Amino acid sequence: MKNKIIPILISVLLLANKGKSQIVDSTIEKIAEDFPQEKAHLHFDKGIYIKGETIWFKAYLLTGIDLTECSKNFYVDWFDDKGNLLKHTVNPMFESSSRGQFAIPDNYTGKFIHVKAYTQWMLNFDTAFLYHKDIKIDQIGNTNVAKGEVIKKEKKKVEPQPIALTKPTKHTATIQFLPEGGTLLNGVMNRIAFVINNEFGMPVYAVGALKNNKGEFIDSFSTEHDGMGSFSFQPDSTQPISAIWQDEYGDTHTSLIPVGMEIGATLQVEPSRNETIYFIKRSNDAQDNLKTMYVLVSMHQHEVYKAKLNLTTRVAAIGRIPTKDLPSGVMQITLLDSNYVAIAERVVFVNNHHFLFTPEIRITQKGLDRRQKNTLEIEVDDSAFSNMSVAVTDAGLLTDVGHNIVSELLLSGDVKGHIENPAYYFASKEDSVFRQLDLVMLTHGWRKINWKEVVAGKTPTVLHPKETEYMQLKGSIFGDLNKSAFQNQNIFCILQGRDSSKQSFLLPVDKSGNFTQKGVMFSDTAFVYYQLAGNKRLTDRVEIRFKTGLAEAQTKNYSSITPSPFLWNYDVKDTTILERSRMFYNEKEKIARHLAEHQLEEVTVHARVKRPEDVLDEKYTSGLFAGGDSRQFDVTSDPFAAAAQSVFSYLQGRVAGLQINVNGADVTMNWRGHSPDLFLDEVPTTADQLSILSMNDVAYVKVFPPPFFGAVGGGAGGAISVYTRKGGDVKPTPGVGLNFQRLAGYTNYKEFYQPNYENPEATFSEDARTTLYWNPFVLTYGKNHVVQISFYNNDISKRLRLVLEGVNTEGKLARVEKIIE
Repeated sequence: MKNKIIPILISVLLLANKGKSQIVDSTIEKIAEDFPQEKAHLHFDKGIYIKGETIWFKAYLLTGIDLTECSKNFYVDWFDDKGNLLKHTVNPMFESSSRGQFAIPDNYTGKFIHVKAYTQWMLNFDTAFLYHKDIKIDQIGNTNVAKGEVIKKEKKKVEPQPIALTKPTKHTATIQFLPEGGTLLNGVMNRIAFVINNEFGMPVYAVGALKNNKGEFIDSFSTEHDGMGSFSFQPDSTQPISAIWQDEYGDTHTSLIPVGMEIGATLQVEPSRNETIYFIKRSNDAQDNLKTMYVLVSMHQHEVYKAKLNLTTRVAAIGRIPTKDLPSGVMQITLLDSNYVAIAERVVFVNNHHFLFTPEIRITQKGLDRRQKNTLEIEVDDSAFSNMSVAVTDAGLLTDVGHNIVSELLLSGDVKGHIENPAYYFASKEDSVFRQLDLVMLTHGWRKINWKEVVAGKTPTVLHPKETEYMQLKGSIFGDLNKSAFQNQNIFCILQGRDSSKQSFLLPVDKSGNFTQKGVMFSDTAFVYYQLAGNKRLTDRVEIRFKTGLAEAQTKNYSSITPSPFLWNYDVKDTTILERSRMFYNEKEKIARHLAEHQLEEVTVHARVKRPEDVLDEKYTSGLFAGGDSRQFDVTSDPFAAAAQSVFSYLQGRVAGLQINVNGADVTMNWRGHSPDLFLDEVPTTADQLSILSMNDVAYVKVFPPPFFGAVGGGAGGAISVYTRKGGDVKPTPGVGLNFQRLAGYTNYKEFYQPNYENPEATFSEDARTTLYWNPFVLTYGKNHVVQISFYNNDISKRLRLVLEGVNTEGKLARVEKIIE
């Protein structure tokens, strides 16, 4: 944390259990220093897209309030609205940030694209804290001019079909009661928070009353903000309490309040601007473990406050936690008994308003007419290095006002569960907003510290080491040779990229047969040609596997995805904005038809081009294995196949319904309650045999869903048929004459294109761009406070929206939105 948090560490009394206390303190600090948890935010160029467009993004990552030092590679998995993986992208990181893009398929028919973004280090911890977002795809047209397709002038004009914006006619509201601190104690005044949502997870307004089992009125309650509220009452085991409430749809509900405990303790908290006050109450006849208790407070994984409470002769205690010198963010307050067992927990948001730096944006040249030039200056009056991204779009398009870099990195990234409109809580300093944010804390969990493991002195288990290096060229030698055969060996390698660029390396091999070359960078794919230096015969006797160190897609548990509530949250304003998006789409359709009409008068297609998979199917399969309903994988053309350890790891998450678990040498599979039959070149085989088969020897894989009649017994679990390479599957670069493998590298980055209308050659029949400017790296530093950007307007827009987000080396955040009109 680089000493950014000043530990308060207040001790009310000397700790009697000094040994256990020291274990807890040292373990918490070790976890904070050695296992910092990253959180991510993605800045997208706009809030809504149509098929065929490119989604541009800039990723920012922090650990606590610091720029991350854990990762050099950033991964994004792009899923359709049914949970199928569309693409796995990998990009290098610079100054705790990364850039990238995703091209939406021209024929995409889904309502949204689900984005899952992460680093390898993030996968070691609770996956609930990975970055997730649903990006709206507006299906505003059913016509599409395909590549190479031409529309005759005489053809009837086909109008794009609008999507239906009607809401479901009937909603269902549900309520959750959440006792403060997680415990409800009989005979003591308790506060209970509640949250009411509909079937889409959207907040619902409601009013209600508390009544006892005799129907007598106790108190009233109502939602205060976004379906949330709270009330206080004293539960009694002899008097069950019911909540009778009516939602905004007019439905009346009866819900039971949770039953309280007879013996225990409660934690209640009252946050204010400069301090947080906590109240501890225990039952009168509590056991000895509740007569001495501890309050531990942590923030960004660091311990910032500790107190020991002596409740031997009293049943209540009060304490104050100074917060004015703490950074902004989520603070966790935990109540533990004398054995350091957690019995209550509460999260509080500390907002000292010291988390922002504010760039100044000046318009030096405004051009809102057709294709006019705009010039702006961005100034950061700060010596700290600033790393920002800027997007300029048509101001009439739908934009996500509920999420931004501040709300994601300070709030959403540190609590579990959906937060409706988190950006709202940072848009005002009003006391009412401060109280509403505390309702969010009362109704959401944190749970980043496992107290059982902390008390035992255990640290998290790391399955994915920190990626402190970029892509590497590394690998191992396998073979039935004595290890001494590897002594003093070197591997000669030539790495040839898609652009024909070449790099050569001489890599020393260690006694275990491993080798590594750092500083290797390439995009898309590359061929590595290799030979044990001066020893062609030894090269042919062993197997050499290369890899880049980049991870494959994380597709587990994505067989289905629940539609985002955002997709259903239309109002009159949203509908108007969506009509703006349709107008742009119609303009693009006009341009496509115009270009098609002027390219060729008419094209008639008489034949269907075979897919590569179909060619391989004809080449390799026979009998019941030929054709049929199956998932086909052209391994020879898949750059990610070489990085897979086996056929099974390659297939993980790629076939809906097929579950594959790989644990070392053990492989288990399940499809509809049965294990698939396995075939190698259409001969029955075992998982052990397929596990040791190198992916470099695999050409084609077919996966048949259950039942598969080519297997004995009917194949109730389906079948996996693997085919080894034949001559001609992969053609090496002529003249190289060495063994070779194909490797997948970073996702190729496509530079954002913007026309320069001062150049006479930059002419378009019509310009209907919705994103006019995108720059993922706007950088300022001590000697360069000002950056100038320029762009040209399209043929349509009269109002433009500029959104700037960024971080600096001090961990401060920037968010500026400006309308140019």
